[in-house]
Amino acid sequence: MTNISTKRHLITAALPYANGPIHIGHLAGAYLPADIHARFLRLQNKDVLFVSGSDEHGAAITLRAKKESKTPKEIVDQYHQLNQKAFEEFGISFDIFHRTSSELHHKTASDFFKELDSKKAFTKKTNEQFFDEDYNQFLADRYITGTCPKCGHEDAYGDQCEKCGSSLSPTELINPISTLSKKKPVLKETSHWYLPMQNEEAWLKDWIENGKLNSEIHHDPKKWRKQVIGQCKSWIDGGLHERAMTRDLDWGVKVPAENADGKVLYVWLDAPIGYISATKQWASDHGKKWEDYWKSEETEMLHFIGKDNIVFHCIIFPIILKKHGGFNLPTNVPANEFLNLEGKKISTSRDWAVWLHEFNEDFPNQQDVLRYVLTSIAPETKDSEFTWSDFQARNNSELVAIYGNFINRSVVLTHKYFDGVVPSIDESIEGFSEVKNQLETLSKSVSQKLENLQYRDAQNEAIAIARLGNKFLAEKEPWKLIKTEQKKVESILNISLQIAANACIALSPFLPNSSQKLAEILNMASFTWENLGKVDLISNGQQLNKAEHLFSRIEDDIIEKQINKLKSKSESTKTEMEETEIAPFKEHIQFDDFVKLDIRVGTILSAEPVKKSNKLLQLSIDLGIETRTILSGIAKYFSVEDLIGKQVQVLCNLPPRKMMGIESNGMVLMAENSDGQLQLMQPGSSVKNGISIS
Repeated sequence: MTNISTKRHLITAALPYANGPIHIGHLAGAYLPADIHARFLRLQNKDVLFVSGSDEHGAAITLRAKKESKTPKEIVDQYHQLNQKAFEEFGISFDIFHRTSSELHHKTASDFFKELDSKKAFTKKTNEQFFDEDYNQFLADRYITGTCPKCGHEDAYGDQCEKCGSSLSPTELINPISTLSKKKPVLKETSHWYLPMQNEEAWLKDWIENGKLNSEIHHDPKKWRKQVIGQCKSWIDGGLHERAMTRDLDWGVKVPAENADGKVLYVWLDAPIGYISATKQWASDHGKKWEDYWKSEETEMLHFIGKDNIVFHCIIFPIILKKHGGFNLPTNVPANEFLNLEGKKISTSRDWAVWLHEFNEDFPNQQDVLRYVLTSIAPETKDSEFTWSDFQARNNSELVAIYGNFINRSVVLTHKYFDGVVPSIDESIEGFSEVKNQLETLSKSVSQKLENLQYRDAQNEAIAIARLGNKFLAEKEPWKLIKTEQKKVESILNISLQIAANACIALSPFLPNSSQKLAEILNMASFTWENLGKVDLISNGQQLNKAEHLFSRIEDDIIEKQINKLKSKSESTKTEMEETEIAPFKEHIQFDDFVKLDIRVGTILSAEPVKKSNKLLQLSIDLGIETRTILSGIAKYFSVEDLIGKQVQVLCNLPPRKMMGIESNGMVLMAENSDGQLQLMQPGSSVKNGISIS
């Protein structure tokens, strides 16, 4: 719940990388829930600041620039403008959508680094990092790919494995390859500034698990989502380590220190400061003090993100803010899980995505439908799935047949019987007290769930108000009573219009465009959240405006066109990737290197999920001369029942590695097909366990 002393609300939504367009996974993960929350607070006349902006630095930008033979600035200009326009057309109500390439941001981030450096927050170290001799440059994390040491995925990046979600360092990768030259990089000495996170474990643990900061209550950890607490605890319990806060790159915020030529701030030091620089720009534009939103105890700050950004917003950024001093820490970080699409993971590289700017073009004036569907399936506690058939069904059967139908009949009948003038009500009419009680109950429930950041459930309660109205009108059948009981019809339609007004308010954070249209139809000049639940929102004698359909049916051919478009683009991209992006052969090795690999056939005796991990399975594998425990990040691809009894190929002479408190002794070999699905590498026929593969 919001603290009663809260005067201001700072809402941040993850800064999207300006190296590609926004898709519905991004929308469902961070931007839509943040927008719902901002609109909810504004309806209460709260002081709200909702900020975001393009993250325009980092290796991802330079990689895209090289791929498209453009400069980094050309890339960020292109996608900043594309995404900003898409957000505006969709109705994400940012107070400011800023840019980290701005002069103000560069100065803010640079000053931040200087302050941290002056307070001895960093340690400067010289060590060996990967260097591409062909391109004569050190390689940022994303310029290096290799095999993940934790799950065996062969295309893990130097900072993270996107298959199992593990955070990595480049030197942990097995068989690292430069994405520039496609060759194995060499190790070369370089100096960088490191953040010793291990020194912050005690207060971080108390802050995240108990909600305490400096021995005082800061937030209620029970209000934080379990996956956020769980991921942070996993990191802390596993022991935090120092992390480099600078990189060898020529694109980004220059490191403001001596002997720092060719070095820029690490993107996860640079990017979150973008929230601060965006606030500064907004405050300057509106005659406000930015410090009120970042340094006042009377301000509540929420970070809306996807689950892949949890650690950066709950561990790294809070450490940076606290080491600097004087800044608030977030009171909540409502991170969503991932949204899948038509049975598969959304993939930007395979063009398996619904892009926001294309949706706006294909479905003009139907943004509320997508808002409604994405909120209905919001991945708040687990991954969820978007399908075009579900999109159509929810629109036609819920928004059109229930909500839209109720509104249209109420307004049309009022025009037909009473020339559009709101009739009076006899409160003694049967059913009025029941409707009044249900409205009060639903209104309180919507408010409570919005306060608790349960947007999916809150929308369900809000649309239940429209269901209530639809049921009431259908049961009362005023069209059958108008000739004999006009007074009763007057009360029925008055009650229906009061329910409509309540639906307008309750659904406003979720469906802002249709709520605005409905308010105009009902001639509601203005409304606030405190009006919700009342049964006198529409005055007797008030003139209604002409009825308009809030929603329209979506026909089969429209949906079929979208499905075909999705499949066609994906197949085209898949073919292109198969033709041009098949990984090249790795550089030559000596025969002695191959002989060192001990690959054997084993049979899976048992398999079980690893606690607190939705990626890992713990396998017990009979290798002929012994049975080994091996952890493999394949839980999303295979059921436990499917694995037991299968023969697999196992790399046996990897050093043991501890994951999630369990020692894994080997690696099960896998192949990945063109759809990103893993397949077991099995012998062609049953052979004796322990047989070597050579």
